[in-house]
Amino acid sequence: MAGDFLYQALIYLAAAVVCVPVAKKVGMSSVLGYLLAGILIGPYLLGLIGGEGQDIMHFAEFGVVMMLFLIGLELEPAHFWKMRRAIVGLGTLQAGLTAGLLFALGMAFGLPWATALAVALALTMSSTAIVLQSLKEKGQMQTAAGQASFAVLLFQDILVIPVLAILPLLAPALATDTDSESHSLLQDLPAWLQTLAVIGSVTVIYVSGRYLIVPLLRIVAKTRLRELFTASALLVVISVTWLMEMVGLSPALGAFLAGVVLANSEYRHELESDLVPFKGLLLGLFFLGVGASINFKLILDIPGLVLGLVAGIMAVKALVLLLCGRVTKLGVDQNLLFALGMSQVGEFAFVLLSFSGQLRLTDGPTTDLLMAVTALSMTISPVLILINEKYIDPYFGIRQKIEEKSADEIGEKHPVILAGFGHFGSTIGRLLRANGVEATILDFDSDRVELLRKMGFNVYYGDATRLDLLKAAGADEAKMLIAAIDSPDTNFELIRTAQKHFPHLHIMARARNRFDAYELIDLGLKDIYRETLYTAVHLAVDVLQNLGFRAYTATRQGQNFIQHDETALRKLAVQRHDIKQYILSVREQIEHQEQLLQTDLHENLSETDHSWDGEYLREIIGKKTK
Repeated sequence: MAGDFLYQALIYLAAAVVCVPVAKKVGMSSVLGYLLAGILIGPYLLGLIGGEGQDIMHFAEFGVVMMLFLIGLELEPAHFWKMRRAIVGLGTLQAGLTAGLLFALGMAFGLPWATALAVALALTMSSTAIVLQSLKEKGQMQTAAGQASFAVLLFQDILVIPVLAILPLLAPALATDTDSESHSLLQDLPAWLQTLAVIGSVTVIYVSGRYLIVPLLRIVAKTRLRELFTASALLVVISVTWLMEMVGLSPALGAFLAGVVLANSEYRHELESDLVPFKGLLLGLFFLGVGASINFKLILDIPGLVLGLVAGIMAVKALVLLLCGRVTKLGVDQNLLFALGMSQVGEFAFVLLSFSGQLRLTDGPTTDLLMAVTALSMTISPVLILINEKYIDPYFGIRQKIEEKSADEIGEKHPVILAGFGHFGSTIGRLLRANGVEATILDFDSDRVELLRKMGFNVYYGDATRLDLLKAAGADEAKMLIAAIDSPDTNFELIRTAQKHFPHLHIMARARNRFDAYELIDLGLKDIYRETLYTAVHLAVDVLQNLGFRAYTATRQGQNFIQHDETALRKLAVQRHDIKQYILSVREQIEHQEQLLQTDLHENLSETDHSWDGEYLREIIGKKTK
């Protein structure tokens, strides 16, 4: 029964549902919860799934493939070009220094130069999945450390392609092992032809994407069948990964390339919206697979060597990252987050080590050892991030020391507390200050805090979800809390903390979109402000005026639209879990809203309607001056 697909699926999902909430409850990340769940159900503990780690990794491979497809899909060329200096400069510095140091250590341990170089290039990679997931959960993607991490990870993802092309040139000039179980077309070719095969495969994927895949998606899109479009996206991914497997390359790399090819197409957002609901679950399956694949038998046989390699590799990577952070002038706390968060060996190491094994650059025992080191470092990484957050970060950076007995160290207390001072929050703060209303401002990006202080804003560094910081900011006496943090999850956590400990606070909350607003409604909030709603309505009002509508009429229609939409929002919130009823209700609300606005538009307008228009005022003033 252990080999039964449904049985394994049941075990996976049950482990995730049990372990991840427990991990979140005790302050860990969901990534660590998935990893612990995988360790628990894996072949070396309870043995509920996987035959010595083989079945589990086959099951997780689809998660890796889909994860990397979505990462590639998010690699928009315009965004890449905007960050080109950080990506190329910081990425090259990190990869060059790390690979150089690890290569030197490999040579010192007596490895042949080709093997040492292949291993160094593989271990240089960090985990895109773990780092990005952790940063997003903590709402730190827009921090200086988050942007630096994203730039380096992006460079590493792209670097995999030339590394895969170089590895065959490092392979020993020996006859291929025809008895190998992992035999592929690539192994039958000379080294120089293997390199050309890698380059040719990438070229085929790119050309096919431009002249075959996108036209195919246009044809499918005309059918207006969403499920067929999703099936076409999966066909593209599976076709590309199959091609990569045929030439002996990584299916995960093929999926990443397929995503990059489609990132600049008009169907990028449609593909994302279709596949995003599966992204979290697929990432979870990958982390479960990593946790269950840790070879504890090997670790127990040679614990000193395994743990020593893990500690040594992570220390080398962390030191290089700290140096890179200093070069790019990251603050102390941001630099620590950057270095500890990126110090693990990543999922692409599995790809490169496996390929090196096929090319006989590494022997079987060495490959198994390095695979165990990679998996163990990925498991340790979320723990390091948690330790940094709880015990190291509070004592570094420009954070004001917060203690209940010395809460007045924040220096000021105001009736309003503003949490989150990015583009959204700073607009609120500027308008309030311009009208003589001071607020106690909190933000979790130390580099941004330092910059804002230079610009004249009195901003305090700290995690607003922490109870001690809220108390120090005067939440006990404050009247109002504005929750304007970029990350919705962090914003929700802040609101829950405030509702529990400061029930007197009037909370006004930022919502990224309608679905975030639904979550806030479930929390009992009345004052919810959607980012996209008011800007979109303002634009529509300007369009009406440019088409000849009077200013008062257009403005009134915009305000009426917001009022009707807010009413509909609360009605729809309770129905959103039943998709059929939700769609039906949305259609009814849209028709009702349009009917109300049409009725209001055709009613007799007040005499003040035209007094809002500049042309009318100029005419009146002109008549009076005559």
